[in-house]
Amino acid sequence: MNAITIVIASICILLIVYRLYGTFMAAKVLRLNDSKPTPAQKLEDGRDYVPTNKWVVFGHHFAAIAAAGPLVGPILAAQFGYLPGLIWLLVGAVIGGAVHDMVVLFASMRRDGKSLSEVAKEELGPVAGFCTGLAMLFIITITMAGLSMVVLGALERNPWGTFAVGITIPIAMGVGLYHKKTGNLKIATIVGFALIMIAIILGPNIQGTWLGDLLTLEKSTLALILPIYAFFAAALPVWLLLAPRDYLSTFMKIGVFAALIIGVFIVNPDVQFPAFTEFLNGGGPVIAGPVWPFISITIACGAISGFHAFVGSGTTPKMVNRWSDIKGVAFGAMLVECLVAIMALIAAVSLQPGDYFAINSSPEKFATLGMETVHLDELSKEVGMDLEGRTGGAVTLAVGMTYIFAAVPIFEKLASYFYQFVILFEAVFILTAIDSGTRVARYLIQDFFGDFIKPLKRTDSIGANIVASALACFVWGYLLFSGDISSVWALFGVSNQLMASIGLIVGATVVLKIAEKRWYMLTCLIPLAYLFVTVMVAGYWMVKNVYWNAANPGYNVLNGILSIIMLTLGIVIMVTSIAKWIKLWKIPQDVLVKNSEQEVA
Repeated sequence: MNAITIVIASICILLIVYRLYGTFMAAKVLRLNDSKPTPAQKLEDGRDYVPTNKWVVFGHHFAAIAAAGPLVGPILAAQFGYLPGLIWLLVGAVIGGAVHDMVVLFASMRRDGKSLSEVAKEELGPVAGFCTGLAMLFIITITMAGLSMVVLGALERNPWGTFAVGITIPIAMGVGLYHKKTGNLKIATIVGFALIMIAIILGPNIQGTWLGDLLTLEKSTLALILPIYAFFAAALPVWLLLAPRDYLSTFMKIGVFAALIIGVFIVNPDVQFPAFTEFLNGGGPVIAGPVWPFISITIACGAISGFHAFVGSGTTPKMVNRWSDIKGVAFGAMLVECLVAIMALIAAVSLQPGDYFAINSSPEKFATLGMETVHLDELSKEVGMDLEGRTGGAVTLAVGMTYIFAAVPIFEKLASYFYQFVILFEAVFILTAIDSGTRVARYLIQDFFGDFIKPLKRTDSIGANIVASALACFVWGYLLFSGDISSVWALFGVSNQLMASIGLIVGATVVLKIAEKRWYMLTCLIPLAYLFVTVMVAGYWMVKNVYWNAANPGYNVLNGILSIIMLTLGIVIMVTSIAKWIKLWKIPQDVLVKNSEQEVA
């Protein structure tokens, strides 16, 4: 098997699906009607509700949903072989992710761009709404810990990478200040991107100096620094750090993956992994559990992700100018993210299995596998650092992409620069998600707990913002400091896919109420049935075998408690929803459709 075959076949499948299934969802299931005003048109305020060109909305939506998940999940799941991950990415994105993103965006727009918890409250009742809001609070917190864990493995004992990533903070703030003062985005962009590239080029010079020694950090130190950074990022004005960092990182993401696709077509690397490995039944050094349910937990973004519901019921529904734009913005962006994830998978499985497992396992675990490294020593020498035991997925992606790029003759001497650039690319994108996610967590804390502590509700209060930001950072910082990639990523995966299940529950309810044919509800119920069972089995497995198993290295009572709480919330929401569906099913469909139209008139 070679990489070009996988890329071409995947692109063809995704294009056909977009043309056929996407059109069916838009025209038949959701019956998108451009004669009706969108929330952006009805509630236009020039600030949040702004009718926006569909390509601009697509760019915003894609940048927001495609964070670290499609980069890391497929790499960790390569433990099972290249085929399980590839099948789940294609099937999950087509049947689950694209439908989920489309119905969540539609459901939010139908309720004037409200958040998913508010939509759940109005569609399913107050109990489901309360549980959804609480689940969202847990999930966004765990998401921050899962994403941050990836950064630790990339920057541990890597002064060059730490310098390049760290310097982007003052660069982004400088860009934000300059743009705020002058309004000249073009110069700010050119200078900001140029400074980032200079940081990459100058990076090797700090190694062996006092600055290099200062920036040679262990995981435990980085686990303290990241939450502190996130606190300031969440508390500072959005234009000063978060927005310019997001803006600059978008150029990197587009450029890097365009280059990777071109590189694959030039080099056409062979897939070194077998279709299935010996770890299908569990016991792997990267993910402890069996291929099912953990292939669908490990790979979330790229196939189906509940994190997308935060975006699809957040900023995006307030920007869509026409109802028909939903297809391209939601369904289309999900399929593009699937392609990004497939490229990450290719980068991982292009490595020799022994090299892959040596990077993604602790030296002690790797010694028990009976494998030998092939090119790892050579790769370590080329990139200028020891690659063994750098778990988390980020290093594997950087090494895999460097392996492909360096195979191009004119780039063969630039391996170390490619490696550090990809590390920077990953870390900046992850930090952007941490910036945004921590701010969202702050909003959720203020909104949820503000009902009980009134002063906390005030988003214009500096004190309330500081307290909420500190609480958010402390909670996910504790999870980060006390966990490892196997336990935290699995916890993130379970919570994320539970959020996707909730999104499909809300979507199924809306489809039942507005569709001309009731069986169209199956577009949501089929992926929901699979995903909900998968989440419950994976959550139970992790609690029993890892979190509450004192003999397991991932033993963590708090993670077990969080898992039980989230699974319980999911069950309550599901039971409440089934009761609602039974009630709605008794109403004739034509009456139900008429009532639903009056409901949102």
